[in-house]
Amino acid sequence: METALTKLTGVRYPIVQTGMGWVAGPRLVSATANAGALGILASATMSVEQLRAAVREVKSRTGAPFGVNLRADAADARERVRIMVEEGVRVASFALAPSRDLIAELKDAGVVVVPSVGARRHAEKVAAWGADAVIVQGGEGGGHTGDVATTVLLPQVVDAVELPVVAAGGFHDGRGLVAALAYGAAGIAMGTRFLLTSDSTVPDAVKARYLAASVKDVTLTTAVDGLPHRMLRTEMVAALEKAGRVRALAQAVRRAAGFRKVSGLSWAAMVRDGLAMRHGKDLAWSQVLLAANTPMLLKASMVEGRTDLGVMASGQVAGVIEDLPSCEELVLRVMSEAAHVLRALPTPG
Repeated sequence: METALTKLTGVRYPIVQTGMGWVAGPRLVSATANAGALGILASATMSVEQLRAAVREVKSRTGAPFGVNLRADAADARERVRIMVEEGVRVASFALAPSRDLIAELKDAGVVVVPSVGARRHAEKVAAWGADAVIVQGGEGGGHTGDVATTVLLPQVVDAVELPVVAAGGFHDGRGLVAALAYGAAGIAMGTRFLLTSDSTVPDAVKARYLAASVKDVTLTTAVDGLPHRMLRTEMVAALEKAGRVRALAQAVRRAAGFRKVSGLSWAAMVRDGLAMRHGKDLAWSQVLLAANTPMLLKASMVEGRTDLGVMASGQVAGVIEDLPSCEELVLRVMSEAAHVLRALPTPG
């Protein structure tokens, strides 16, 4: 299936695997790329040296195009861009809008720039700055997200910019792909659906927790870091939501002390990172500490399998996913379902 997305990135199918921290590593990204979709390597949880090694590992596993997700506000963002250019990475994606200069630097090197946005005005801004495409995530999506549904946000963005628009938030099958195309999108991006594949390195106990979840078990909360964050409702999330400020601060300090030992960060560095993530929000001190710890809270579940202690970011689609196909099986299934839906549509007249 050829769309503006496939033409732009060189992939076979208009499907993107999103850059999920601690999840989208070389194995998942290369499996996605070999299946004909666009795999995005998550670099925010990697050092610069680890990023280069991960890119080279993906290249050793596949000759297909793939991308790297970057934090635009990272102090070493330009060093990471240099690695991408030197290693011939095809696509750069961003969770936060990259600067006009950074977009220009990437485009001058032949890298396709695809920021993720959660509002029409954000799409208009990065389009004016020269972005090649945008991923637009509706409120159904996992992780930090907005409150506007994909079905409302997607057509707004499609009408606002003359760029390929990739739809994210609530997609997991071929019906969703056809629906997105009908709205004017050039493809779909999926996170939770790729997390729940046999190629994902997420521990089996964590995958089982996702598979057992109903739609009602996926919640949107600000209790973890003060920002709207969609995740599975766990004992830790419930405790944070019920705790008062003093109790929440005590829990945050206790968890921060444990994660400080793992991460090697000083208290000052953790607080500084937490404050940097406030984005102008009025966060309690407990939320500042948890904001600094969010990457480690994700690691606890996605790497260490601690369903009792970690955060499990999740799109609402976790409540309707029931199996763990390989990336190849998933992509071919989505495309087969899409073809079936298209054939079944009534023809005019």
